[in-house]
Amino acid sequence: MSSIKDKYEAIIGLEIHVQLKSKTKAYSSDGVAFGGKPNTHVSPVSLGHPGTLPFMNAQTIDSAIRLGLACRSNIRYENQFARKNYFYADLPKGYQITQDKTPICNGGEVLIKDADGNDKTIRLTRIHMEEDSGKSIHDLDPDFSLIDLNRAGTPLLEIVSEADFRDGIEAYNYLNEMRKLVRYLDISDGNMEEGSLRCDVNVSIRPWGQETFGTKVEVKNLNSFRHVQKAIDFEIQRQYDELESGGVITQQTRSFDPVKGSTFVLREKEDAQEYRYFPEPDLPPVYVEDERIEEVRKSLPELPKARLERYTSKLQLSEYDARILTENKDVAQYFDDLCDHAPNAKSAANFILGFVKAHLNETATDITDFPIPANAAGATLKLVESGKISNTIAQQKLYPALIANPEADPKTIAEENNWMVQGDEDQLRQWAQAAVEAFPEKADAYRNGKKGLMGLFMGEVMKASRGKADPKKTSAILQELLS
Repeated sequence: MSSIKDKYEAIIGLEIHVQLKSKTKAYSSDGVAFGGKPNTHVSPVSLGHPGTLPFMNAQTIDSAIRLGLACRSNIRYENQFARKNYFYADLPKGYQITQDKTPICNGGEVLIKDADGNDKTIRLTRIHMEEDSGKSIHDLDPDFSLIDLNRAGTPLLEIVSEADFRDGIEAYNYLNEMRKLVRYLDISDGNMEEGSLRCDVNVSIRPWGQETFGTKVEVKNLNSFRHVQKAIDFEIQRQYDELESGGVITQQTRSFDPVKGSTFVLREKEDAQEYRYFPEPDLPPVYVEDERIEEVRKSLPELPKARLERYTSKLQLSEYDARILTENKDVAQYFDDLCDHAPNAKSAANFILGFVKAHLNETATDITDFPIPANAAGATLKLVESGKISNTIAQQKLYPALIANPEADPKTIAEENNWMVQGDEDQLRQWAQAAVEAFPEKADAYRNGKKGLMGLFMGEVMKASRGKADPKKTSAILQELLS
């Protein structure tokens, strides 16, 4: 029995709307803040009252340039604005100020992993500046939809990809890369749950070998990575079933029901001309000079891809460890700071991926709230590396002590609490001899080839020494006694 992939190729494109970090709106001085009292961050300008005039938020332009440079896009010199006309209750002006024919960024690319883990380049069509609409709330009143216009006019960047995706996994990975990128660039927090990053997908299928695209279906307002993946996978199957049963695919705008895991029709065919784009008469063109582009370029941070390459090539970390460390910019920065004090990069990575990660999960906090400074953590790692304290003591006692008192010196804490490694050979031999004599049958089993039992004897010595026994010396003594 043939499958979808045997007969059809899925063609998928994504449109991402990124809400920018900004104190004010795109074309007015109204404040921007998530969670404010409804309809309080508004003014006659953002509401489009007669006689009011919009004015450009310069931070929006710089944010667009930052993202464009990071994606290797071409930055446009002359930027004009347009009105996108449509009526909806949460669009107070009756139109959206956006860019139509002159997006600030053209082209570009983003490197992702495909479903098989191979590198794949996703081409970008454009990145343009626009404003957000308000928010319709349908679940607070049984008879009416409520409107909150606080979000209306918030600055957005719309990122339009080429139709380079072939399945939901690729779309998921692309969204993850874009969220990571906007966070590294510090232009958006990328929180889908707060609406800071939203996604529409365009899905069609075509028989293998056919050059023309099939009929496109758009699924709008997807608010989680998993919903994007599931909506795409459902839509591919739905279109396949429709064609195989002799039906036709009609151009539609659909939405996704996360409970049912399916898409449903919002409206039928919708084309760009229905928005009646025309030049925005109240905003003059914005000119982006080469000097401004270069100034923004110099302010760019080290991007995730470059950081990943540095960690794997220069620091010799595994790609797995490097990917986890670079997933979050603040984690990567803490790791870089720690490397300046730690004995080596691997010990620093193990500390973050082990103790730090566990602490953050347990306390439900962020790396920016982690109390142990990089220099103290690095000094502790050096004590472990040099054999002056055991890793067990560090994990169970010294790190918790530093969390309670971040300004303290790790070595001083260890000495005051008698946590330094016990290296006296006579004492170590007494503990080792007692461990062997306590388990004579296990000792015989070890001598007969069950070498994994060494951990039992090491554990007994560590228990007797309260974790202070020198592991290397203890191991050598035990091997001697068990030979």
